[in-house]
Amino acid sequence: MGRAIKLFIMIFYFSGTGNSLWVARQLQESLQEPLYKLVDVLSSDQVYALGDEERLGFVFPVYSWGPPEVVLEMISRLRLSRKPSFLYFVCTCGDDAGKTAEVFCKAVERRGWTCQAGYSVFMPNTYVCLPGFDVDAPEVESRKREEAWGRVREIQVKIAGRESGFDCHEGSMPFLKTYVVRPLFCRFLMSARWFHASDACISCGICEKVCPMNNIRVDRKPVWGKRCTQCLACYHFCPMHAVAYGSQTLNKGQYYFERKRKGKQSEK
Repeated sequence: MGRAIKLFIMIFYFSGTGNSLWVARQLQESLQEPLYKLVDVLSSDQVYALGDEERLGFVFPVYSWGPPEVVLEMISRLRLSRKPSFLYFVCTCGDDAGKTAEVFCKAVERRGWTCQAGYSVFMPNTYVCLPGFDVDAPEVESRKREEAWGRVREIQVKIAGRESGFDCHEGSMPFLKTYVVRPLFCRFLMSARWFHASDACISCGICEKVCPMNNIRVDRKPVWGKRCTQCLACYHFCPMHAVAYGSQTLNKGQYYFERKRKGKQSEK
């Protein structure tokens, strides 16, 4: 039996390029709740002790119109001392979330828990590994980031008041995207096999450092393992733009939340 850790109210998060981490930090500051990386659950046998009236929150990005597979795995392995009295999630998405709320709720129901609330927040696009997908234009990125402040404040108030309900932007054809496209994506594209580094690589090791799954080792050039989540942190954080995904990322942009653009510091 793992050691029980007493935590009053907690937020678990998963983030690749920083969008979800930023949202989690805003919730942490306003709700005074500690943050914990969901990936730590994979290597821990800790039991998280919940009290009678404690909240439990999850913050994560939407990948292919659903929660990342690794987030669902982490939920299946998370050990709590009792059922949470109020469980919620906040997901970040570039455009729409599909049936993310439905998939998440089913995942926690398999643990015997009930999700009372869920929200989506529009954030800048990060997916670049298929034709037609790229980061947002600068003006779109700026607009999304500005609007995210108000959206997160709205969510903070609802969570603090323990309001039940779901407000996730599903978008068009959500069933098709989540239950047809997403399984194909997870089966055929959830892999690091097409990642490589060009001759522009300077062996700085940043890709290894930012990978949330510890899936990269740098020996002159990065080598990817088999625990890829397609978060694309390695691609977006590379200072030389040397990380590529086959030929799909050629001439495409980079994005991570706390970077600088054209000499101006992005808000943190």
